[in-house]
Amino acid sequence: MSSDNNLEPAPSRRRILECMAAAGAGTLWLMKGGVLHAQPMAGAAAQTAADATFGFVQVSDSHIGFKHAPNMDVNATFAAALARINARALTPAFVVHTGDLTHLSRAEEFDTLAALMKGVKTPRVLFIPGEHDVIGDNGAAFFDRFGEKQNAGGWYSFDYGGAHFVALINVLNLRANGLGFLGAEQLAWLKKDLAGRSAETPIVVLGHMPLWPLYAPWGWGTEDSGEAMTCLKRFGSVTVLNGHIHQIQQKVEGTVTFYTARSTAYPQPAPGDGPGPGPLKDLGTRQLQSYLGIRDVRHVQGQDAVSVAEEMLS
Repeated sequence: MSSDNNLEPAPSRRRILECMAAAGAGTLWLMKGGVLHAQPMAGAAAQTAADATFGFVQVSDSHIGFKHAPNMDVNATFAAALARINARALTPAFVVHTGDLTHLSRAEEFDTLAALMKGVKTPRVLFIPGEHDVIGDNGAAFFDRFGEKQNAGGWYSFDYGGAHFVALINVLNLRANGLGFLGAEQLAWLKKDLAGRSAETPIVVLGHMPLWPLYAPWGWGTEDSGEAMTCLKRFGSVTVLNGHIHQIQQKVEGTVTFYTARSTAYPQPAPGDGPGPGPLKDLGTRQLQSYLGIRDVRHVQGQDAVSVAEEMLS
């Protein structure tokens, strides 16, 4: 990927899906000094993950309540993702859901999601809203049930295993073109939250919509993300994990590495491939499962490296 904000020509749908499948089949992404290195999930790379101080799992875009092609049973595919987590030999420190828990923000959809999450084996579950979780009430129902309540805005931060985590909300007050928005209050909070941190502290940023201008015509980005990056650029290791676009994309800017995640519900087309975003409908069951997945993230305390491994549901 380019290290600047200019988009490269969009790859074909076939090519991007091939890349997604390759990563999910067992590629371990290592971030060292802001540069990604891809290695197979074996040998030295596997040992790096095994020696991690801690690990956590990211799931995203479960869209509970969606009942259309290509996935008529998103409950089942989300349950399959959670089963993958429970089958691991090592229990993750926590599981984070990076938004679009539901499809229409309905109470019964939130109920179903909560019931499914009760079965996941982890000490802690964290949530961030997607734009589908804030329909009609500006997120009131979501924040009441799943918010961390550290402050009135709903964003939050915490420390774990030597790393500092920041959970941002960019799905309220969307711009006219559908781009995400953080807002002055949240940006001021972020600046204050990071002010006392050493530049050597590994930072992990969690959000729903991409925090880089991935594809503005489809609203795949956050209008004021540049201001957030200004607060983060002094740190030696920053990892940004988002959802929203239902596919794997990576970008490196200096010491900041951006990752978008697969959905557990359905894939979307590559940026600019077709008339607009939306479910890729013409998929068989087996093919669909190969585009869904979870993300395993591991960190070794004292090292400027975060390993990211993708796992498909097929």
